[in-house]
Amino acid sequence: MSESNEFEQLLEESLRTTVHNGEIVEGKVISVKADEIILDIGVKMDGVIQKDEYSNQPVDLTTVVKEGDQLTAKVLKVSEAEGQVYLTYKRLAIEKSNERIKEAFENKEVLKAQVQNVLSGGLSVIVEETKVFIPASLVSDVYEKDLSKYSGQEIEFVITEFNPKKRRIIGDRKQLLVAEKKKLQEELFARIHVGDTVEGVVKNLTDFGAFIDLGGADGLLHISEMSWGRVENPKKVFKVGDKTKVLIKDIKEDKIALSLKFEDQNPWLNAEEKYSVGTVVKGRVARMADFGAFVELEPGVDALLHVSQISKEHVDKPADVLKVGQEIEAKIVDFKKDDHKISLSIKALLADTEEPEEEEVIPETTDEEVDSPAEEAAAPEEEDAAADSETKAEDAEE
Repeated sequence: MSESNEFEQLLEESLRTTVHNGEIVEGKVISVKADEIILDIGVKMDGVIQKDEYSNQPVDLTTVVKEGDQLTAKVLKVSEAEGQVYLTYKRLAIEKSNERIKEAFENKEVLKAQVQNVLSGGLSVIVEETKVFIPASLVSDVYEKDLSKYSGQEIEFVITEFNPKKRRIIGDRKQLLVAEKKKLQEELFARIHVGDTVEGVVKNLTDFGAFIDLGGADGLLHISEMSWGRVENPKKVFKVGDKTKVLIKDIKEDKIALSLKFEDQNPWLNAEEKYSVGTVVKGRVARMADFGAFVELEPGVDALLHVSQISKEHVDKPADVLKVGQEIEAKIVDFKKDDHKISLSIKALLADTEEPEEEEVIPETTDEEVDSPAEEAAAPEEEDAAADSETKAEDAEE
């Protein structure tokens, strides 16, 4: 070999023993451990890819790489003392995925990725090898204090901020949920009408009613519409997550009023047959006023037991002889179908077992009396005052 050829060969070999930081190299895998990959990169020193420089995601290297595989990596550090060249596979992948995310950002493309970490201020997801942060305020369209349920979950989002130099890549899931709900709401309102029966899921309970998710919008089922009878507390009737069929009572703009008072179940439909005058019935004292007690004959059908019809003896107030929840037996003495009013009398029931007496006219309770117990209580005082005035007038004439 001539001196010239020998010099060229030595020069070529010397060049191959040297690589530089930032250089892209290709190598053949010659050894794989769970946390390290050894590559032949064509120089006298081995190339090393440690586990945390292979991927941002937790991985056992022996499950993703095998001997003989070809890998492209970037030089991080040349350590002649150790005889090794430290490489990164991950950072090359990040550069490629950044390009992918940049394109998605510009095109407002919806991305899908698994949540890797739940942080104090939001969620961290990884798209290929790029970390994307989704702030807590952009995770959902409703406030969620605890985000732990999203751990490991695959979610969709859009990129709203892309600044890889500052490592600030922000995702937004909220706007997708808002858009989807708006679409479902429009479809729901185009489909439903007053009088329809629909199925929904109990979403929230309050003292005044239940909010039912109808699949696009929530409807309010007021406590007064939960039954033909009285409901003391919605939480005694429903629990969150219950499925129920409801009647659409009213629609005003984006508000939906619901009801469980289906007309074919209205207890007043056949009340005239069951509660005709003269029928003896049993009922439960539901509530009381100064002028009488309201007795529930069945859910949705209440009757008034006037204070004057409780006993043959004088009774000042119903609460003096009755209590709420007490079961009583009485006779129906009046029935008004159109007004949904039934009058009861215990006194009349007692009279049936004794000698017939002159029929007593039962005071008729007006709507004003039912609605205003205080006014009814005041009426006897006004009558006594009028009687006193008449007596004084007669004495003056004499």
